[in-house]
Amino acid sequence: MSGTDLSHRDHVGGLFRAHYAWLCARLRRYLGASPSVEDIAAESFLQLLESPGLTPIREPRALLTTIAHRLIFQLWRRRDLERQHLEQVQHVDQQQEALSPEGQVQLIQALQGIERTLERLPGKVRATFLMSRIDGLTYPQIAARLGISQRSVSDYMTRSQAQCNRHSANQPLNALTRRSA
Repeated sequence: MSGTDLSHRDHVGGLFRAHYAWLCARLRRYLGASPSVEDIAAESFLQLLESPGLTPIREPRALLTTIAHRLIFQLWRRRDLERQHLEQVQHVDQQQEALSPEGQVQLIQALQGIERTLERLPGKVRATFLMSRIDGLTYPQIAARLGISQRSVSDYMTRSQAQCNRHSANQPLNALTRRSA
């Protein structure tokens, strides 16, 4: 460790001793008695410690507050994403529970029929359809991946959609999935 690293570490250590309790009290205003308060305060000082070439801090409390606010927003975003994920998992679980054994068999048969329908399509037409519907790619992205024109992508999608429509006229998958939901 160089002398600069040691002096920087000592400086941040002094800031920690002088401002840690203050920062925790300030964070409690936003987070209440959350166990995250100490974690965010410690992470704020860790980010200061890891900052390369930190110049002398004129207003350490302002800097610590800014860093802590960013960490709070990251925490809230992460919690929102976790909540959304859990809601999606619960929704899928509820749908699976709502489907009777007969409904599951019918759904499997319908999916197998769709698979047979897609297998009848030529390779690039099938690939275009799957990239659009499953992967969510745009027509320009599909064209670039397959080395074809966007016009071909559009034609292939029309062709695959017509094949799916013919299949759906024979086996109404949409009605089946609506009944089971």
